Amino acid sequence: MINRRHIRVKVMQSIYAMQQSQSGDIVKEEKFLKFSILKMFDLYVLNLLLIIEVQKLAEKKIALSKKKILATKEDLKPNTKFLNNRLINTIKDSVSLISYCEINKLNNWELDDEYVKIIFEELQNSKIYKNYLDTIEDSFNMDRSFVIDFFREIIAPNEKLAEYFEDKMITWVDDIPFVNTWVLRTLSKSKNNSNFLMGSLYKDKDDEEYVAKLFTKTMLKMSEFEKEISDRTPNWETDRIADVDMILIKMAITEFLNFPSIPVKVTINEYIEISKDYSTEKSSYFINGVLDKISKEYEKDKKIVKIGRGLL
Repeated sequence: MINRRHIRVKVMQSIYAMQQSQSGDIVKEEKFLKFSILKMFDLYVLNLLLIIEVQKLAEKKIALSKKKILATKEDLKPNTKFLNNRLINTIKDSVSLISYCEINKLNNWELDDEYVKIIFEELQNSKIYKNYLDTIEDSFNMDRSFVIDFFREIIAPNEKLAEYFEDKMITWVDDIPFVNTWVLRTLSKSKNNSNFLMGSLYKDKDDEEYVAKLFTKTMLKMSEFEKEISDRTPNWETDRIADVDMILIKMAITEFLNFPSIPVKVTINEYIEISKDYSTEKSSYFINGVLDKISKEYEKDKKIVKIGRGLL
């Protein structure tokens, strides 16, 4: 599922894109933000489907080998451990996965099957695959460990696959690492003799509402927050502050004032960490200093109201 850190990143990117395009249509941009988050689930499902399609390709190749005129003993009695992998077969039989694909018409690997072949060939030539087939142990835990290694070592780092996803949807560029972690977590939690459960997109309704509220309230107060920042950074002209830094500070102020359940320290730390990935080398120090100053002044003036113990 999407976490608050990634939600903040998605909101930051939407605000930045809106500023760059000079769009004033908040409703339209909010819809696209929600759509881009929703499409993350497609990326998640496509990764799970790819595992299934690689197994199907292996099954086809085994069937063809048996039909050879000069079939070898290995062709006639192949190792079918991969075809019998319990976790993959559980995923393949998942009603929720099948339904989602049908409703959303996710047939990418039928249309672009060359990527299935690329992954299968890499798997076939890997030590992961050879060791799995050669292992005597036959258990669900062994099957699950193999699938996790298969995804982590072969699917997730594949550059051609990453390029394919990025071409399909530009917003997936930053989503890929997060979704890869999400897939691995789902695989790790899978249990024997139980239905395969796909992860949910949001943890709860609060997280879903957090997206729209953080985006909208930040956008509606952009000018007001800019003055707040300017008043507290007398040695900096606002046009000298990096655009991303300014957006992150404004989003943090929105959290200070509108999200009583999020501790001030959590807000500050989250935006500092995001700045390390998306802004300049010194941005984290600048953002920390500005937010620390603003939060203390807001607390003194009782502008910040938090619920629960130790939330300031």
